[in-house]
Amino acid sequence: MDILTSTSNPFIKHVRALRQKKARAEFGAFLVEGITHVGEVIEAGWDVDSIVYAPDLLTSGFAKDLLARAARLSLRLQPVSVPVIESLADKDNPQGILAVVKQKPFKFADLKSTTRAVALVSPQDPGNLGTILRTMDAVGADALFLLDGGVELYHPTVIRASMGTLFWKPVVQSSFDEFIRWAREGGYQLIGTSAKADVDYHTLVPQMPWVLLLGNEQKGLSPEQTAACDVTISLPMRGRVSSLNLSVAASVLLYQFMGNR
Repeated sequence: MDILTSTSNPFIKHVRALRQKKARAEFGAFLVEGITHVGEVIEAGWDVDSIVYAPDLLTSGFAKDLLARAARLSLRLQPVSVPVIESLADKDNPQGILAVVKQKPFKFADLKSTTRAVALVSPQDPGNLGTILRTMDAVGADALFLLDGGVELYHPTVIRASMGTLFWKPVVQSSFDEFIRWAREGGYQLIGTSAKADVDYHTLVPQMPWVLLLGNEQKGLSPEQTAACDVTISLPMRGRVSSLNLSVAASVLLYQFMGNR
């Protein structure tokens, strides 16, 4: 293909539009930026619509191998100039490659052997969501549930913070009530979190299968959501702070529970 040098090219304008949530929802696609992340989404087998790259920036052997692999998979490879890739990149000093990827919705029926999972109620911070996915991958948790909306799953910060683990973990988006029905039918132990809970997290040995349920950064779990849990645990706060960052709390609990399996 010829190198595109105009930022007004219709294809480039379409790719740039995917930096916005509205366009991502309209076209059912999102952007993946950077050599490592593009490599991960290809390896994970997601539907890659096209790869945009700047030949002048992609000089490493790893990058060239990645393009060769994409070519073998018959993916669309579109070379562009450095100014064009800079106009598309979410951050300064881009690595010179990004992919346009189709969104991949998961349903409860897609979860086949899920025994240890995390559910987040309306999370607000994309960095927290991405970090929790990364921790889930590290400990070997199976799936994530996003309940009652919150941050967009395909936000660029989610993808960066997850370090590509988004492409390897099924994420089901649903209402809280739908999730509760699924969990009850599957016999899952629902482990809620609350600063007011009487059960110290050190003392709990989860009963498989289980789901760790966390509320959002500002409000935590509502009384109704807490009542739906089988057990509610707390993290001891011995200093002046009253709570931990959501992703930090999730990480502490996941490492504790996965060690008790």
